[in-house]
Amino acid sequence: MATGGFIALDCVLAQAHVFCSVAQRRSIGKAGKILVGTASWSDPGFVERWYPPKMAATDRLAWYAQHFDLVELNSSFYAVPERRMMERWCRSTPDGFIFDVKVHKLLSRHSASVKMLPPNLQRSVEADTKGKVKLTAQTERALLDEVVRSVEPLCDGGKFGAFLLQLSPAFSPRRHELAELEEVVGRLGSLGLVVELRNRNWMTGEQLPETLGFFCRHGIALCLVDAPNEEHFTIMPSAINEVTDPQLAYLRLHGRNAQGYLHGKTVAERFYYHYNAGEIEEIAARSKTLARKADSVHVIFNNNALDFAPHAAARLRVALGQIAKLPPRQAELFR
Repeated sequence: MATGGFIALDCVLAQAHVFCSVAQRRSIGKAGKILVGTASWSDPGFVERWYPPKMAATDRLAWYAQHFDLVELNSSFYAVPERRMMERWCRSTPDGFIFDVKVHKLLSRHSASVKMLPPNLQRSVEADTKGKVKLTAQTERALLDEVVRSVEPLCDGGKFGAFLLQLSPAFSPRRHELAELEEVVGRLGSLGLVVELRNRNWMTGEQLPETLGFFCRHGIALCLVDAPNEEHFTIMPSAINEVTDPQLAYLRLHGRNAQGYLHGKTVAERFYYHYNAGEIEEIAARSKTLARKADSVHVIFNNNALDFAPHAAARLRVALGQIAKLPPRQAELFR
């Protein structure tokens, strides 16, 4: 990916640094810990090409946790997980394994049907004629309570990393203000919160220092990305490397397939990208840079087509010196 964007951003980012003094309070000279994982552990491509053939679904998380120390929970975007499910996942993973948890899509300003809410909320929320929930202040507070309650087993087991609030591209600075997130930030920020903006206009021009200032003042992590090098409004700039929470830097890797990202109709089509060796080394260097700014760095591969994500994550762990050699791909072993 071209690096010219880093130079072009220098002046704007210099203005933003005044807001980010909070990020300078971490220990000087001590590199943070880098954790590497994927966005979910059960994508169809993983099942088909990465896990051993005929492995039971209930065994996959434990097998995944033999290879990685971190996973991003994706199912929580569509439904608040039940407590007993969280408890089972805790039992399936070793000490030190970390779950980052996507916040429910309604709180992320996406359209959500009533059926996607916990049963105890379905009867009390307001909905339109199509069964889509209206996000009122009361519904937001009630759903936040459910989300926080759902991760208690992870917190008790020392396995909760952070919440990921993945905002809709429709949440733009032309129609919205970041202050609209105050309720979510106030409720989840103390537990650990990452916000992934999906509208590029938050991160360009005069808006950028205001955006970074909001994140720094609230001590929440801005989700950094590796994405296609295009200026489409739904593609966030990869050149930004600002750490707004000294405790956590968060990097999501979407691949660099612009055609797929913009026109793909499925997750596999949108994020169909195989990182080459040079790009893995580049990501390793970026991760180390972030580790000098934050106590912990979570690197999540979201190129979830075929077995691209776990294979890339394992290669990054080799590049970082976390494992000695790359394990063979299941397709090579069993096919």
